[in-house]
Amino acid sequence: MESTESSYVSSPEAPRRRSSPQPKSPASDTMEKPTYVRFLVSNAAAGSVIGKGGATITDFQSQSGARIQLSRNHEFFPGTTDRIIMVSGSINEILKAVDLVLAKLLSELYSEETDDVEPRTKLRLVVPNSSCGGIIGKGGSTIKSFIEGSQAGIKISPQDNNYFGLNDRLVTVTGNLDEQMRAVDLIVSKLSEDPHYTQSMNAPFSYPAAYNAMSYGPPNGTGGKFQNNKEDRSNSVTIGVADSHIGLVVGRGGRTIMEISQASGARIKISDRGDFMSGTTDRKVTITGSQRAIRAAESMILQKVSYASERAME
Repeated sequence: MESTESSYVSSPEAPRRRSSPQPKSPASDTMEKPTYVRFLVSNAAAGSVIGKGGATITDFQSQSGARIQLSRNHEFFPGTTDRIIMVSGSINEILKAVDLVLAKLLSELYSEETDDVEPRTKLRLVVPNSSCGGIIGKGGSTIKSFIEGSQAGIKISPQDNNYFGLNDRLVTVTGNLDEQMRAVDLIVSKLSEDPHYTQSMNAPFSYPAAYNAMSYGPPNGTGGKFQNNKEDRSNSVTIGVADSHIGLVVGRGGRTIMEISQASGARIKISDRGDFMSGTTDRKVTITGSQRAIRAAESMILQKVSYASERAME
């Protein structure tokens, strides 16, 4: 898989010229274990974080000792037009880097403001679904203590089932910069205690464009096996599938539709909820590929649907 990392590297030995909130994690050894945090920025804001020729991001890495990476241009978090920033290092380094980034974005947004009241903004962290339980705590006790301790608003989004296979949720932190930084400190310190969270640090942090279009296809297209065959030129066919049967075609976590796509060699795209074939309540399923791949995928999809219909009639 193509790397989505930025070309910038951290400079941990560079002098640190800016102070940031000190982490409140209980043990110093936890503070030093490498971990990470991901959050969203608009495409326009990403440019200001990178700076001319990468000067700003390089400076932030030098000041903080953390590594700062961005998803590529137009690689957005599913359902948004925001890019993903990933900051990795020790908790202390991460906090310094996040503070620098947020302060930069605030200064760009509110440079014209004359009001002395510090603006309250929203910061959206990207957290694996499996790690959200640790932030919530038993009966919501942990998140309540984080809200009280930071004075920031903290909300965790429900799992978004519109994007099959998406295993991340958004944790929205609302407050002024100090409140947000206290909340980030508490959240990252908690996440770093979860071994599953730290293990996923090296996983790709941006999302395939396919997620944004709700489409599925083999990672390397249909392969070169029949490339010169006239029948295998790319075509496209749209069929209707009852809204109630779409879940069976997609499968848990998108598994079934990905298997159909890989087995047939076709690319499969499903219309959004409420986007039906004209005059019906059937969702549009667009199959793209060679005629042979389309026939194979269509046959497998209709087989799933007819099996479900037969079961319903029994």
